[in-house]
Amino acid sequence: MGFAVLAFTVIFLLLATGGLLLFYRDTIQDRISSVLYPKAKQKSLASALEETRSMLGGVVEQFERVLPRSQAEVSVVQQRLIRAGYRKDSAVKLFYGAKVLAPVALALIFFATGIAQASPFFMYAAALGVGFLAPDFWLGRQISNRQASLRRGLPDVLDMLIICIEAGLSLDQATARTAQELHKAQPALSDELGIVALEQRAGKPRSEAWKQLAERTDVDVIRNLVSMLVQAEQFGTSIGKTLRVHSDTLRTQRVQQIEEKAAKLSVKLIFPLVLFIFPSLFLVTLGPALISMSEAFKKFFNH
Repeated sequence: MGFAVLAFTVIFLLLATGGLLLFYRDTIQDRISSVLYPKAKQKSLASALEETRSMLGGVVEQFERVLPRSQAEVSVVQQRLIRAGYRKDSAVKLFYGAKVLAPVALALIFFATGIAQASPFFMYAAALGVGFLAPDFWLGRQISNRQASLRRGLPDVLDMLIICIEAGLSLDQATARTAQELHKAQPALSDELGIVALEQRAGKPRSEAWKQLAERTDVDVIRNLVSMLVQAEQFGTSIGKTLRVHSDTLRTQRVQQIEEKAAKLSVKLIFPLVLFIFPSLFLVTLGPALISMSEAFKKFFNH
């Protein structure tokens, strides 16, 4: 009797295991893979997010054909997108698609929330205008932020270039090495230097590659740096000394800008002092005296 129960239990377990392996093979394999290879799961999640983003981008790109535009306008927009760090060909289509979808979305929000009931024509016109101009304002903000990041990171990049050049590397090798080393600390400037290194590796002259950097970024300090490098290459002066002088000049200019802002602070504080602090101070200090004087005058005139 006991042997029969044991045999039945073993057969049941074998059949259950076989059924699980047969019908839930993919699920078990996925769970084992997620335990053994956790990075594969993360990669699948990242790929899913990338597919979702590309799908949404494709939907937005379908609306970019609605707006009429000239080739010159497209060139200007593409140049602005490059200065903001968006170099893909689909960036222009996404930009024009956003200029179509943003007004429609804003008008739908006004309609759904009931904001446009007071003055429908004015509110819908404002929604269409603001939505149409919103991508331009956003792009201008992105350009300003990226240019500020390039200005802040330039002294550190110059220090790294000086170290590489004084270690015996050429300017081309130092540029590629700096772009590789400072990729996490200064991503925007490292990206631009990586493009310079790729252009030089492709055969473009050094001066042309650096001039293209100045045109892409449109930052005054980078234009000055490019001019100094081109002059140093033409006249045969030391590039390391030139970079060191320029780096010291940038740090001196930064200190001077901070001192200038500190000097302007006292003048800028006059307006909030006069408009907000002085009235409150006068009310607190002179208010009780005025109340006492008014009560005294009332008693005097009543008598």
